[in-house]
Amino acid sequence: MNTTDFLSIANAICSERDLMIFEGGRFSFAQTNERANRLASALLGLGLKKGDRIGMLQVNCNQYVESYFAAAKIGAIFVPMNFRAKPDELSYLIANAEVKILLVGNRYVSMVEEMLPQLPSLQHIIVIDDKVDGKAFYEDVIASGSPDEVIPEVEDDDITILMYTAGTTGRPKGVPLRHSGFVSYILENVEPASPDIEERNLLTVPLNHVAGIQAMLAAVYGGRTLVLMRQFEVKEWMNTVQKEKVTRAMLVPTMLKWVVDHEDFKQYDLSSLKVITYGAAPMPLEVITKAIKELSWVRFINAFGQTETASTITSLGPEDHIIEGTEEEQKKKLKRLTSSIGKPLPDVEIKIVDENGKDLPYNEVGEILAKGTRIMTGYWNDEEKSSQAITSDGWLRTSDQGWIDEDGYVYLAGRTDDMIIRGGENVSPDEVEDILYSCPKIEEAAVIGTPHPDWGQEVTAVVALKKGEQADKDEIIQFCKPRLAGYKRPAAVIFVDSLPRNQMGKVLRKQLREQYS
Repeated sequence: MNTTDFLSIANAICSERDLMIFEGGRFSFAQTNERANRLASALLGLGLKKGDRIGMLQVNCNQYVESYFAAAKIGAIFVPMNFRAKPDELSYLIANAEVKILLVGNRYVSMVEEMLPQLPSLQHIIVIDDKVDGKAFYEDVIASGSPDEVIPEVEDDDITILMYTAGTTGRPKGVPLRHSGFVSYILENVEPASPDIEERNLLTVPLNHVAGIQAMLAAVYGGRTLVLMRQFEVKEWMNTVQKEKVTRAMLVPTMLKWVVDHEDFKQYDLSSLKVITYGAAPMPLEVITKAIKELSWVRFINAFGQTETASTITSLGPEDHIIEGTEEEQKKKLKRLTSSIGKPLPDVEIKIVDENGKDLPYNEVGEILAKGTRIMTGYWNDEEKSSQAITSDGWLRTSDQGWIDEDGYVYLAGRTDDMIIRGGENVSPDEVEDILYSCPKIEEAAVIGTPHPDWGQEVTAVVALKKGEQADKDEIIQFCKPRLAGYKRPAAVIFVDSLPRNQMGKVLRKQLREQYS
């Protein structure tokens, strides 16, 4: 089975149901399948063949979904690109992937044209939004293709997506994702389409991120309607939930905070929501507990994964978000909400190792390693980085620090590069940040290690205060004093207006270290 079967099966079951709703347009499963077939036919006419790379540079839109399935039907490799990337980063990955055909949003056309001398493999540019002189137009390309079903000659282990990591350390790395990786996750975790069950999934996570692709494929296989937003905007999100009666959504922690903290939150009817999945960045305890209180009817799921794992590998389920039971049971559940990413999914193995690769027992912090059929086998055309990321016996080194408790729950302690070592003691930034977030005056917080002549590193807090609040360094440190051991407490506090974040809302600690070290 491959990912094209997701669309074929759902189309056979609920062909007239809306697959996508996007900015006033509605596209049924049948229409989407026909448009994907037409595009696949036209791309074949342009010379695209199995194994060739086709790139997409655009925000979320219906064309994104159509283009993915058109590429998959041909057996081509789809290359989604970060629309926020800088020109030199984009030119590098287009050249590295040897993209043959590039689909581009109009706002990025001039930037791509400036890159052309550096892109010898690029043969065709197709603009998406409006016609541009001298360029093929997406809707014209669609119209030129045949509506007949394109039958893919695709093997389960063929690469379907080449997705590039954010490149926070050096150049972006290409991660080849196989049909079998997505199929393994979807079949295990998603109910197939039903003619009697209709759900609507609001997607704001960018489709150039693995979480967006996973959500899109799950929705298609499940026969769900995808309600697409170009990008997240809090009032538009709440209005869309209310208007379209959305039942499922995925939010990163920052987005969820913006929703429940918004002054107009209670003015919107969000009662249709049944499930909110969150992940991609640490979730402050005060944010998730407030969300559970304000959206008490919603089932929350914490999903953890990486680009290299194709999709979610651990999950903290709805039952873990219900704080009930004895005092001891409630304490344990609150601890899990604070830093646990849940238990491994059935097709994934997780273990914790020390710096020498030796397995560690329960409750000891080390690097999280993952293994399974959907874990990548190596980076695109990079043997050196592949050998660093994959052990000789096939385990992926996630670069995340963590531990496993006696009940099998996995906990995060931060990225390996983010860990602060003060006088030989390891300090997890996530643990300190969670305390800072509980301070009623703090809106945002990040913790980094800065050089210290005696201790090696010192704990430094970078914080943004809530609107109208005032505080100084001593007040913040005094707040932490009864809540953190001495070596974990911030010795320095830097006040900023806001923290730098990537497109998924994750704080860029590396950028903060470079700025303040």
